[in-house]
Amino acid sequence: MTAETKDPVYVTDALIAEDIDAYLLKHQHKTMLRFITCGSVDDGKSTLIGRLLYDTKMIFEDQLASLEHDSKAVGTQGGEIDFALLVDGLAAEREQGITIDVAYRFFATDKRKFIVADTPGHEQYTRNMVTGASTADLAVILIDARQGVLTQTRRHSYLVNLLGIRNIVLAVNKMDLVGYSQERFYEIVKDYAHFAKQIGMESFLPIPISGLRGDNMVTKSPEMPWYQGPSLLQHLEEAPINDSRMIDKPFRMAVQWVNRPNLDFRGFAGQIGAGVVRPGDAIRVLPSGKTTTVKSIVTFDGDLEQAIAGQSVTLTFDDEVDCSRGDVITRADAPCEVADQFEAALVWMDEHEMLPGRPYLLKIGTQTVTATVTEPKYEVNVNTLEHLASRTLGLNAIGVVNISTDRPIPFEAYADNPDLGGFILIDRMSNATVAAGLIHFALRRSQNIHWQAVDINREAHAAQKNQTARVVWFTGLSGSGKSTIANLVEKKLHAMGKHTFLLDGDNVRHGLNRDLGFTDADRVENIRRVGEVARLMTDAGLIVLTAFISPFRSERRMVRELMAPGEFIEVHVNTPLDVAEARDVKGLYKKARSGQLKNFTGIDSPYEAPEAAEITVNTVELSAEDAADQVIAAILSR
Repeated sequence: MTAETKDPVYVTDALIAEDIDAYLLKHQHKTMLRFITCGSVDDGKSTLIGRLLYDTKMIFEDQLASLEHDSKAVGTQGGEIDFALLVDGLAAEREQGITIDVAYRFFATDKRKFIVADTPGHEQYTRNMVTGASTADLAVILIDARQGVLTQTRRHSYLVNLLGIRNIVLAVNKMDLVGYSQERFYEIVKDYAHFAKQIGMESFLPIPISGLRGDNMVTKSPEMPWYQGPSLLQHLEEAPINDSRMIDKPFRMAVQWVNRPNLDFRGFAGQIGAGVVRPGDAIRVLPSGKTTTVKSIVTFDGDLEQAIAGQSVTLTFDDEVDCSRGDVITRADAPCEVADQFEAALVWMDEHEMLPGRPYLLKIGTQTVTATVTEPKYEVNVNTLEHLASRTLGLNAIGVVNISTDRPIPFEAYADNPDLGGFILIDRMSNATVAAGLIHFALRRSQNIHWQAVDINREAHAAQKNQTARVVWFTGLSGSGKSTIANLVEKKLHAMGKHTFLLDGDNVRHGLNRDLGFTDADRVENIRRVGEVARLMTDAGLIVLTAFISPFRSERRMVRELMAPGEFIEVHVNTPLDVAEARDVKGLYKKARSGQLKNFTGIDSPYEAPEAAEITVNTVELSAEDAADQVIAAILSR
């Protein structure tokens, strides 16, 4: 090959490399806008994003060819290009013409880079919409010009406002299907403005568009000369991004990892959530409250003279201060609050309703704690914005609740700092995320109520009785023999000189729990109260026996965690359902089978058998006396 034939190839490669470098350099200093599209189903969210990608030339030739093929095969536009297919990637989405999951797409123009989240419109996927909105700077709320403001429009708007997104675009879509009617556009805007005022939405920009036809998407449409505002893309390019909002606040950094590569280095790594930090700054570690100063700010590229919100760094301290994952490092003279009880807004995301009193895992920042939720103060009707009385929250419900954590945690109101004010609730048994929450404020009692020191502790009470305090928890189906065996165990222990007390499921419902029914939520509260009473009785040095169906593992685990290690003994009275039903001493199974008794365990309410009970007794093979002796032998051997 001659030099003449080599040179063009060499030059072309160099030019390509140079073009790529120039392209990357050009994009490096552009601002980034994160936004979401939301609204009711079939309002055209995916089509809008697909059109933006198409018009900004962010589609490769092979993607365009695939889009044209798919539009003919599964499209909804009669063989014409169906822009929604660029975003709806799941097979189920393409088959139904809907969005199910959150789809993230990147595109760029000469002025700005964008990451857009296409969120689903169906009510059952509202939880996915909350996920997409949690990191957005701007929301495009779509409305089908034919349908107007719908329930999902209101729900998504309420959530967008609740999550603190203040830059709102109201995109009235499918204007081509209403003849580009100016009257219809202003009718919808007026209706939405009334709702926006009710939820405290300060402002929004209405834009009439047609995502499919491209009207007012990138350039002004000649079909709507009466509209004098910007096109959608023009507004997205010019919308303000307040990057300095968190920088201007006092310093906050949640510790994600203690960096200890060797004996000579100990640093605390995390992403700065707010403010600025410099070597020599006085800082405070929460919740302990210990103070020290910053020695250095370490990164992979070398030490920094300062770091700001959004940067991930490792801080070292001048003093050996206890600090670990989940702690929050703050400015010494402007710390955030620490509390263990809060009022919070809660968006319930699970198909199983919320159970007040049940312990959940609460993840906030880099910390995970155990938390319980009260009955809602109220539930919000997204259509009327009424505050409704409610004992629980179902799927997609929005309510205000009180939350208690098992230990004090550093926090800030979500409106001031989303990183330290936003949290999720996780089911401890399934590990499923069941809710998203936003802290409003700490409850005053969290600061005003403290443990009172006493001179006679639980060990002294137990020593006086010459025994070890315990909770012996009998669980099993109705009719399994729990109360009978527990009563025999108490009689035998009493004869041995032991100090005991028996809490029976039926007896406590005559007084302490007389206000509770038998729904899942009431059963949870029933066991929560009994667990607290049992713990107090062990503080008095007693051996506490309980006989409750206690159908849920989560609540039995909650009581176990109230006790010191080894003090909770679970006794599974293992009797098959058919045997328990055949006994039916109280006639309850007969009523349940006939429909006269609702929420009966084993019939129309579940029983979750223990997975690792300390003691299991089989009342089919053992008499009540023999079962009691087996339990006593196990108790005394511990």
